[in-house]
Parts: sequence; structure tokens; C-alpha cells
Amino acid sequence: MQIPPSRLQTLNDAPLRSGAYVLYWMTATRRTTHNFALQHAVQQANLMGKQLLVLEALRVGYAHASERFHQFVLDGMRDNAAACAAHGVTHYAYLEPEHGAGRGLLAALARDAALVVTDDSPQSFLPRMEHAAAQQLPVRLDAVDSVGLLPRSVAGRAFASAHAFRSFLQHALPGQLEQFPDANPLEALQRRQSVAISEDILVPWPVATAAEFAGQTLAKLPIDHKVQAVAMRGGARAGKLRLSEFMENRLARYPEDRSHPDREGPSGLSPYLHFGHISAHEIFLALAAAEDWDPGKLAAPNRGSRAGWWGMSAAGEAFVDQLVTWRELGHLEAQYTPYYDAYETLPLWAQRTLDAHAHDPRPVQYTPYELENAKTHDALWNAAQRQLVREGQMHNYLRMLWGKKILEWTPSPRQALAQMLELNDRYALDGRDPNSVSGICWVLGRYDRPWGPERPIFGTIRFMTSANTARKLETKAFVARHGGQTRL
Repeated sequence: MQIPPSRLQTLNDAPLRSGAYVLYWMTATRRTTHNFALQHAVQQANLMGKQLLVLEALRVGYAHASERFHQFVLDGMRDNAAACAAHGVTHYAYLEPEHGAGRGLLAALARDAALVVTDDSPQSFLPRMEHAAAQQLPVRLDAVDSVGLLPRSVAGRAFASAHAFRSFLQHALPGQLEQFPDANPLEALQRRQSVAISEDILVPWPVATAAEFAGQTLAKLPIDHKVQAVAMRGGARAGKLRLSEFMENRLARYPEDRSHPDREGPSGLSPYLHFGHISAHEIFLALAAAEDWDPGKLAAPNRGSRAGWWGMSAAGEAFVDQLVTWRELGHLEAQYTPYYDAYETLPLWAQRTLDAHAHDPRPVQYTPYELENAKTHDALWNAAQRQLVREGQMHNYLRMLWGKKILEWTPSPRQALAQMLELNDRYALDGRDPNSVSGICWVLGRYDRPWGPERPIFGTIRFMTSANTARKLETKAFVARHGGQTRL
């Protein structure tokens, strides 16, 4: 099946050529299943009678490069190498040893390519990198959107609220629910011979080894070694296991459990979505199976109401609202709002109230060092920060409280935003992600509304306290587990 045209764009004016293979440059959708970009590459290879070459590289110069992020990506590269080998496809995995060493690899491989296909994602530096490559390559570069259930081009704009986006989804999404990617596109590949790579490419850019996949060479790389790898493994295999465990054991209690830090309520899938190790389509299909659901159960559009349209259980609708509405809302913001993590992109009402209170006295202020090292007077906040530093994740509800307190404890709202982004992007496995940025900017009013009464520091931004959170939610075990002791 051809991929939907709404998911495909050509990034340059270069022609198709009579090369030896179709080159799939895997950048954001780092998986071999449920992947529209890989499906397109396979289709084009079959149409042209070509072999397929998959390039998956990991450079060292990205923002906040660390052992944590590197190992998570390497776990996925190992899984992808094994999946490609099982289908007779050449997977060229490259681990950059020093900044700039990988420069030229894509162009070298493109010399013998009939077509280059890559992932279309608004995430972080990827659009700039891919558009720069498009101007340099002598062959056509196609980019394919595999990010969400709704192609971003169908929406064509950002939305000011989740309610407004839900209303749009209820009219636009039904037609997309019949256009899911192939579960295993490599099975359709007709020419499965290994691609011969010349020595003038292999010598300067050697293929990653099993030892590199295992992280045995991380200590030699010019990356942040203070942010160490965590127990959570990356890759498609680990992502599928986590999905299965959630659907079997935790979905039914998702609405009741997900806000309580003492319970294992959240799905834990956001890092796998961020690195492209699992697809939103695959997660949705697993949910549909668990719910015995099909598109015929969709209700008539209900003006953007959070519940009732999907025709699922309360648990299913709560989860799919996070997976589709909130996640894709953030990706549309990243696509259509330049510098979407900048203070100036917050709603005007939020900027005005924050600026009006920017010079209010802060009863307590903490330095960036104190915040990073959880040296505050607030035991619950400290526990959340320690979880972030140690595990690379933070409980979903506590991330909101965490951000509200940073606003309260820093000299200005602009500095609060910068501090939240710095901590989140350095330590969180789902940092540097549009959905992660959405959560941080929500702290400062994005996708929200004014709340009274007007308060010092916050103005009419929604107010949260640790004391109220501890009264409403189960937190004692969480604080004990993560050592939430206060500053001496």
C-alpha cells in the first residue's frame, strides 16, 4: 500500500537517479515497524528494482549529549541492526567518535543512491539538519511524517488549546484511522541482497560494533559523563515489552492511578515515543485491541469534549487523550510556531500577567546549582528532582508541580522557563521533545486560561503547592523512595 500523500514531502529539486539502492536515512523514527518512512523507502526500492540501505547514525554534537541519551539510542540501534539482518537488509550503524567526524557520510552514501528517504519530524535540530542536507545532496530527498495519527500537514497550524484541537480532530481524524502504516514494512522488500559498501566509506566511517552498542566505548566519547545511563533500556524490544505490560496490568486503572506518585500508573512510553523506538500507531492498535474497539464506535463530533467521542472505556479515553490530543498538540506547536520553546510564544495574557509580577519579591530563591541538586526546603519537590536526575524520568503530575515551584523560586519567569528547559533537557529521557516542551510551557500558561484570584509572582497563572498536592495524592512512599529530605 502506498503511504498517504499527506505524509510525504520532497525537500529538494534533485532528480531520481539510476543508483544501486534506495537509502533510508533514519533520524527520528528509529524503528523498523509501523514506520511510514521505511515503508515508503521499501515501496520505492521495489518500484525501481533496487536494494535498500538503512543509515542510522549517532553524532556527539547534539544539545545535552550524554551517556544517558547515547545508551538509549544505541539500544535501539542494536535492535534495528538485528531486525534488518533478519530481513537481509544492510543496516549501516555509525557512532561518531568526535564532533564533526561523521560529516560527509550521508553525502558519500548518497552518491550511489537512486533516492534518499528520511523522517519528517519537527523535533529539536532535525528540521534544520535535514533541510541543510537537502540543499547539498545530488539526489531527491523525500521526508515522511510518521509522528502521529494525524499527519501534521492535515492540521496545517498550531492550536491554542487542547479543546480546540480535540474539536478539529473529531472532524479530521476519522479518515486517517484507515491509513495506518504496515506493521513490518521490511517483509515487502523484494531485493534483499546486502549492499556492498566501498572501503573509502568504511575506513573513515566504520560500522558500529557490538561493543559500541553495549556502551563499552561511551567513556571515550566527548559527551556529558555526569549524566549517566539509567536502568531503563531503550529500543523497540523494550518499548514493546513496556507497552504490553501497561496494557495488561495498568490500563484499567489508568484514570485513578496516573496522578498518584505512590502508584505505578503512567505508561512510561514517552521516552520510546521521543526516540522513535515505538509508534503512536502501534500503541493505538494495542489500545484498540484491549478495548475491542473499531472506528465504527466513534460518536458524532461533540465540540471537543474530552470524553465520549472515542467510544472507549473511561480508561481508554483518558489514555488516548494523552497519546493523541496532548502529544500531537505539542508537535503541531513545534511545526508551526518558530522558536516554540521561547518565552515570547506563550499566550499574550500569560506574558502580561507574568511580566506584571516579574519583580514581585520571592520569599525563597534557589540557585541553579541548588535546584539541580535538589537542595530545597520542599521534600516532595526534592524527591521529584532526584527521580529526574537518577532515573531520567519524572512522575507526570509532579512535573507540573516541579515547574510551578521553579517559577516561584527563581528571580523572573524568563529565568524560570530557561531553568526548567535546562533541567528537563539535560536529564529527562523524553527531554528536547515537543510534548515535553508543551508540559513546561503549560506551567507558564500555554494551553491554559487565567485563574483567580490574582497572586504575587503567579498573577493569574494557575497556582499549585506541594502541601495541596500531598493532601490530594499519595506521595509518602514516593518521597521515601527518592530521598526527598530537605536542605540542611
